[in-house]
Amino acid sequence: MRNLVLFLTLSLVSYGVMAQKRSELRGPAYKNYKPWLNKSEPLTVYSFSKKENLTGPAFKNQKPWNKNKTVKYTSVVVGSERSKLMGPAYKNYKPWNKIRR
Repeated sequence: MRNLVLFLTLSLVSYGVMAQKRSELRGPAYKNYKPWLNKSEPLTVYSFSKKENLTGPAFKNQKPWNKNKTVKYTSVVVGSERSKLMGPAYKNYKPWNKIRR
C-alpha cells in the first residue's frame, strides 16, 4: 500500500513537471527570435452558439426526451472595422456612425 501511494504521488508530480513546454531556443537565439517569421498555419477557433437557458418552472418541468441535442458552432472573429482604420479616422471613430469610405 505504501509503495502504491508513493508511486501515485511521483507519477502526479512527474506529470506536472512534464506538462510544461520547453523551448529549444536558448541564449541569443531566444532573445532575437522573430515570431512573425514563424510559418505557422492560422487556426479557426469555434465557439458554442448561445442557447436559451431555462429558469424557474420551465427548467423544472422540462422533459429529457424533448431536449435538442444538436450543437451549433460559430466561428470566433477577431478584430473589428475600427482596427482597419488609421490616422485621424481611427482617432475620430464614432461607433454609432457607419464607416464611410
